[in-house]
Amino acid sequence: MFVGVVETSRSDTGKEVPSARTRSSSAGRQGWLDALRGMAALVVVFEHSLDALFPEVRASAGPWFDFGQYGVLVFFLVSGYVVPVSLERRGSVGGFWINRVFRLYPLWLVAAAAGTVFGVEGVYTPLPDQLADDPGTATLAHLTMLQDLLQVTGVLNVFWTLSYEMVFYLLVTAMFTAGVHRFSATGMLAFAVAALTVGGLLPAGALSRGLGTTPVVVLTAAVLLAAAASLACGGRLRLYGTAAAAVLALVLLGANSRIGAWQSLAILATMFAGTVFYWLDQGQVRWRRTGWLLGFVPVASIGAAWAFGPGWGMPDDQARAFTWGWTTAVAAAWATFLIARMLRHRTMPRLLVRLGLISYSVYLLHPLAVQVLRRLTMDPGRFLLAERLAMAVLLLAVVLGCAELTYRAVERPAQALGRRLSRRPRATPVPEAAPRKAA
Repeated sequence: MFVGVVETSRSDTGKEVPSARTRSSSAGRQGWLDALRGMAALVVVFEHSLDALFPEVRASAGPWFDFGQYGVLVFFLVSGYVVPVSLERRGSVGGFWINRVFRLYPLWLVAAAAGTVFGVEGVYTPLPDQLADDPGTATLAHLTMLQDLLQVTGVLNVFWTLSYEMVFYLLVTAMFTAGVHRFSATGMLAFAVAALTVGGLLPAGALSRGLGTTPVVVLTAAVLLAAAASLACGGRLRLYGTAAAAVLALVLLGANSRIGAWQSLAILATMFAGTVFYWLDQGQVRWRRTGWLLGFVPVASIGAAWAFGPGWGMPDDQARAFTWGWTTAVAAAWATFLIARMLRHRTMPRLLVRLGLISYSVYLLHPLAVQVLRRLTMDPGRFLLAERLAMAVLLLAVVLGCAELTYRAVERPAQALGRRLSRRPRATPVPEAAPRKAA
């Protein structure tokens, strides 16, 4: 999740080398993306520390602004900007997935194992009943990273966003395999329209309620396994395999998410919008044709929230707070992304850029540190504000220290191994769509 890319071309030996344009501009461009990730990671940590340290901020700002939603929406825009480009420039869906697996799963396994131990030991909250009662189904659901769309509670609360990242990967893989990967604007608009028009009509969790959680999890794992096998086959088998996985992802998104379907669709529209921003920056499309499409995405996302609400049987005051919190988070996330994009050719603060580099570790590990903090503080009202501020600084230092350690010991070696494996043997190229003229 939240991984930067560098534009590359292939040399005659098959190795990836930076292109001329990359050598001249990638530092600044990647700097702004990393800075966005770093800032978003800090916001998410802040959100999850509020109950433990600053409940007064939660009480005053909570009804009007959702810091957590703001942070992850920024992450989703960044992922939409970089992930499809990574797949296209790598030229291989197989190589792309090898890199994804080695990018995501090693640290994810560490965090999942630690979260399980924390739950079993009851560091702050016990392991969810669903995970304790049926560990086999829960484990299989987690391994797909689609657990939030399989009605399975994540062992760590932040795992929910990985389910939407995985859906996005499956969709863009199918699009690239079919050679239609340049039509991101169409996908963006389709998801936005669906969120606004039918999102409130799609029942959350319908598949698991009708068929049972275990059958849905097993079927999902089987389809994904078959899709993975198809990547080694090529031709029509690859097309059918990736298409089946994409259709499954769409069905789960619309009929089995743990949040409202409109919100799931809005998230995917946001990610595709990030891709369209990339095409704008590359001169492939222009504002004259796509500007209104991009503007429709946040409008539709906000409109769907007001039209359909959270849909979880919340009391009126909580539902109103959710709607306002989502509305302001969407607006702020888009404003933040647009401002950063305007400044993309400027040098970004090195601290934020570094924080963006280790943001995946920060994101996955900070809930564990927050659990320890909550176990120690229990009632934050017992402490003076100065003491709580000192605890916040200590929490951040611990999180950043652990994240730096896992980045060096887990993430970076795994990424290097993934890159080596993805280059051997040379992968089958992705079919190219016809070049799009600037509109």
